[in-house]
Amino acid sequence: GDIAKKLSVSPSTISRLLKRAREERIVTFVIPQPYLECIEIGDELQRRYGLKEAIVAPPQGTGRDPEETKRAVALEGARYVQRVITDRDVLGVAWGGTMYHVIGHLNPCRKTANEFVTLHGSIDCCDPKFDAKALASRLSMAFGGHPFSLEARGLFGCADETRAMRRQKDIDAVFEKFRGVTLSLSGVGSLHPRADSPLARMGYLKDGELEELRHRGVYGDLVLRFFDREGRECDSSLKEKTLAIDLETYRNIPTKIIVVSGMHKIETLRAVIRGNLVDVLIVDRELGKELLHDPEKSTGESRSDMHA
Repeated sequence: GDIAKKLSVSPSTISRLLKRAREERIVTFVIPQPYLECIEIGDELQRRYGLKEAIVAPPQGTGRDPEETKRAVALEGARYVQRVITDRDVLGVAWGGTMYHVIGHLNPCRKTANEFVTLHGSIDCCDPKFDAKALASRLSMAFGGHPFSLEARGLFGCADETRAMRRQKDIDAVFEKFRGVTLSLSGVGSLHPRADSPLARMGYLKDGELEELRHRGVYGDLVLRFFDREGRECDSSLKEKTLAIDLETYRNIPTKIIVVSGMHKIETLRAVIRGNLVDVLIVDRELGKELLHDPEKSTGESRSDMHA
């Protein structure tokens, strides 16, 4: 379509010319092997796990730098969001460094006037630029849309505090927005087999809370919710103290995009898939390859049945 516009001819004419050029070997299309391998891995992940889409980012540089790898999957995340978002979509965003890089790769020329919603409250101990409120604001600037943020902390000292905050009019209005989210964008924190999640390392969890989560079989965190091996929320004291979208409402979002890199997250990512917490998976090559070695091979039907 873009070629047709530039040459002021019809798309059908361009199609015929390209077909003829291929047949006469005037034009050839060659996909380098690393990119072809990533396409094949993505296709197999999509088929095996019943995903809407699976995108595997080709390695950058040596392929050994975790930050390079994170930026590579973030670039694919940005490309995907810009490809699929429409004016009718409401996009929910979670906090994190990977999300920061995704938004950094967005093309600011694409204007859609969407609504962008934080999926949880703020995290006092994280870098402010990684906080969901800052990310929703940057998304709205990139797309020309409108941000809606939870103007409160993500974690309170007790359940009563959280319930009181939840009743506030402006907070309740954002929770109502959760029901209309059509696209969500998030990373995943890993808490199994090691507590590698930033939430465990930067002081978000207080004394005893991480041990309590381990006792409940925690595998990871997503939108400030902690989940077990089957992708179910851990029944811990944190559950009622957290100001965030609940996992059942999150699970009902039509297109849940997870952008993740790093082999240390393999078991956590398997739990995400088991729990039907992802529809579009964007990963690095090594993580994608390892997912294909999962002995518990799921299908689209089994994922759907899991929460019927």
